[in-house]
Amino acid sequence: MRAAISKAEIESNLAARFSDAFKHHETKSAEAIATGVSQIDSLAGGGLPRGAITEIFGPASSGRTSFMLATLAAATNHEEVCALVDMNNTLDPESAEHANVNFDRLLWIRCDNNLEHAFKATDLLLQGGGFGIVILDLGDLSAKEARRIISSWWFRFRRVVENSPTALLVITEDCSVRSCAVLSLEMKNEAVVWSQVNQNLTKKEHFPLVNLSARAKTTAPFLISQGRLLQSLTMLVERHRPLSPTVRETTLQRRAQ
Repeated sequence: MRAAISKAEIESNLAARFSDAFKHHETKSAEAIATGVSQIDSLAGGGLPRGAITEIFGPASSGRTSFMLATLAAATNHEEVCALVDMNNTLDPESAEHANVNFDRLLWIRCDNNLEHAFKATDLLLQGGGFGIVILDLGDLSAKEARRIISSWWFRFRRVVENSPTALLVITEDCSVRSCAVLSLEMKNEAVVWSQVNQNLTKKEHFPLVNLSARAKTTAPFLISQGRLLQSLTMLVERHRPLSPTVRETTLQRRAQ
């Protein structure tokens, strides 16, 4: 009995069962779906890669929701059917409408804070294979809870979505998908510019106060100050995956309308 078997013999035996698994396949560049944010598309190599997982992570108020709405608007208005698995029911339809999202091409699934339902819904959507973008929004899930998600779910999603026209976008607070994500972008809030309080509009008014114990009405000064308004946001987007010696980050600025 021979102690060694040649590589050619092993490949020949396996090929009898797995057909053309060992044949040479021409490598093709992955098609991407534009996000509608040109700076991120340039950083990501054209947008969200089809047949792969993209992870967007960052703390609250880092621009995750704005990016999600911009992506949905761009996709649904270019004949892509999209699905949003909203674990915490956080989508604001008015904000989505203001962002020009086409609701006729969006399936919105609310999961009422049930993580298991969110993952099962995502799995069902990916198995269907007819969506351009499937978004799993876990943005309100704490980083500690996200790290408890078993890695087999991410490997399952990666396997299901590959070789399909669907791009899976996962939104988290901290990096959770790790090596299962082909594209991983971190969003950070770099600067916030607020309007100045106009002291000329700060005034004192006297309003009636009711003393419930004595049932007597009195008046007292009540200070009214003008609140500050958000003028602009500056966000830094850093690419963690894929690694590249070229440009790895970009800056976005949004002004209040």
